[in-house]
Amino acid sequence: MSATNAMNATEKMGTITLVGAGPGDPELLTLKAARLIRSADVVVYDNLVSAPILDMIPPSAERIYVGKIAGKHTLPQDGINHLLVDLARSGKHIVRLKGGDPFVFGRGGEEMEELIAAGFGVDIVPGITAALGAASSCHFPLTHRDHAQSCVFVTGHLKDDSIELDWPMLARPSQTLVFYMGINGLAIISRELIAHGLPASTPAALIYKATQPEQRFVTTTLEALAATARAEHIKPPALIIVGTVLTLADKAERTDGNGETMDAHR
Repeated sequence: MSATNAMNATEKMGTITLVGAGPGDPELLTLKAARLIRSADVVVYDNLVSAPILDMIPPSAERIYVGKIAGKHTLPQDGINHLLVDLARSGKHIVRLKGGDPFVFGRGGEEMEELIAAGFGVDIVPGITAALGAASSCHFPLTHRDHAQSCVFVTGHLKDDSIELDWPMLARPSQTLVFYMGINGLAIISRELIAHGLPASTPAALIYKATQPEQRFVTTTLEALAATARAEHIKPPALIIVGTVLTLADKAERTDGNGETMDAHR
C-alpha cells in the first residue's frame, strides 16, 4: 500500500453519527442515543440540546458548540458541514448531537450529504421530534378520527427567510398543523391561513420548550396567535399548533412523571 493510500485509509477510520437528542427530556432519548453520547470522543451539539443531556457527555470528550439562534449563528451551515468532515478524518468517534430528530428540520440531510460526498459513512439515530414530545407532554393527539385525519409538519420560514408556503394545502379542514421556527412569522401565518379558509376561531397553541421543566402551553385561537405570543412573552424555541385536536388537551390531568400534578399552561 502506498503512503498516500495508507493516509487515506487512516483518514476514513473515524465514525460519525447524527444523533437525535429529542425535545429535551433526557428520559426520552433512545437507548442507542444515550449509549453513543456516553462513549463519544467528540460531541458537536446544537443550541436546542438540553443541559441534562449535555451532562451525559463524558468529561474526556471534546465538546464543540455550533448552535444557531435567530440572527446569530456560531457557524453557518456550510461551516458546520466542513467541520464534521474534518473531524471525521481524525479517526475518532464523533457524535453530531441535534435537538429533536436529525431529519425533521434539523439539516441532518445536508450534513449527511456532505459527509458521504467526502467518502465517509454516516449512521443516523432518530430522536423524538418536538411535535411528538409536545403532544404527549400537553396531552393532545396529533391525529384523531373526529378531528384530524392528517398532520402536517411545516417550517415557519424557508431558506431565504421568507414564509411563502402552500397556504391552500395548509388551510384544508380536518388536519393538524405544526409549525416549527415560526414565532417571528405568527402574524403572516395567522393571516394567510384565515385568508385561505380556516375559521379565525380555530384552536391554536404556543408550546415553549416542550417536555422540559420550563415548558409553557398557551392556548388561543388562530386569529389571536400573534397577540397572545406578545402578551405571554413567548420566544423561541416554541412550536405553533393549529387544529381542533387541541380541544382534547384539557381532558387529561398532567403529571411530572412522578405522579405530581403540573400546570402545563403556564
